[in-house]
Amino acid sequence: MALSHAIMTALLEDELSGYELARDFDVSLGLFWHASHQQIYQELHKLAEKGWLQRETVGQTGKPDKIVYALTPAGQRALEAWVLGGSRVREGKDDLFVKLYNLSESNARHLAAEVEQRREQMMQRLYLYEKIRRRHYARPEQLSVRRRGVYLALLGGIRHGEQFLAWCDEALEILATIE
Repeated sequence: MALSHAIMTALLEDELSGYELARDFDVSLGLFWHASHQQIYQELHKLAEKGWLQRETVGQTGKPDKIVYALTPAGQRALEAWVLGGSRVREGKDDLFVKLYNLSESNARHLAAEVEQRREQMMQRLYLYEKIRRRHYARPEQLSVRRRGVYLALLGGIRHGEQFLAWCDEALEILATIE
């Protein structure tokens, strides 16, 4: 998946300015596809040049004009073609796992601390996911078809996080036995 697909997905339901998109991205699609605000703005420009997004300048009282983006029919077709195409598991890059290949008695405590830190980070992420699920997806059977897809992605993130916590616990048990 490219960032372009994530941005077009975010624009399926609403027209947004670059600022609004970047802000919303942080707490929605950004949970599964990380991008900096600068990357988002650059991609918006490219998508507009391709004709997949329409740009409209909107005047604001007492503020600079803002540019609002909307998905065009060509953008909708491109997004649909991508959805109907294949997908693959994304190859991960995680320096912690490479560090674990170098486990020794002298670095076991340090690596245990790193695993514990990752565990804490995942706990925070799962807290956010659960908060979103309770607030917006308490009754999945009543959701629109598209919102059910969002719910399934969120549920996948929750399950992935739960499995990662289980791995952290197991790793910490093993690391605690190394002197």
